[in-house]
Amino acid sequence: MEHNVFEDMAKRYDTEERKELATVIVKEVRSKLQNSKSKSLLDYGSGTGLISLALSDLVDSILLVDSSEQMLEVAKAKISQKGITNSEVLYSDFTQGTPDLKADIVLMSLVLLHIPETKKILQELFTILNDGGKLIIVDFDKNEQISHPKVHNGFDHENLKEKLSEVGFTSTEIKTFHHGQKIFMNQDASMFIASSMKWVNT
Repeated sequence: MEHNVFEDMAKRYDTEERKELATVIVKEVRSKLQNSKSKSLLDYGSGTGLISLALSDLVDSILLVDSSEQMLEVAKAKISQKGITNSEVLYSDFTQGTPDLKADIVLMSLVLLHIPETKKILQELFTILNDGGKLIIVDFDKNEQISHPKVHNGFDHENLKEKLSEVGFTSTEIKTFHHGQKIFMNQDASMFIASSMKWVNT
């Protein structure tokens, strides 16, 4: 019986459009995860695991963190269906306080735009990262066509770089890698990938 519930939920979340977009993002993120076989990855705002579960062969372990239990149920079903042995899920919302976790790589894909206090969440993720760790953000470029009370209308590269640096991240690289039609609130938009390092001076 349960199986159908998962199926139905997964079908609702993982639309063809989302899957297509995920494929584009996964390809880009994979290029940032070379030589990460011994590393732990935390996917913050993982949703149904569309992105990170497609990366499970590149890292030692994956923790999918989301504030929606239903999304994580779908992710759990995928993990068992696909026989993925190095991935777990955690129900948590870091904007309400961060659990005592550590990771070598933190991935946040199309999540930052939903978080009102950008700098605060970057600070939380900085805390979670091990020294020498990497933060990878995928999100939309600033888009003046979009106006929504609960969503940032994308991000300006320089402005984001500044915030990352204020939190303590270094070696930030940001580049736009994809332009798509109607991918952001039904508007044409472009996505960027940003990677930053955490080095703590000893």
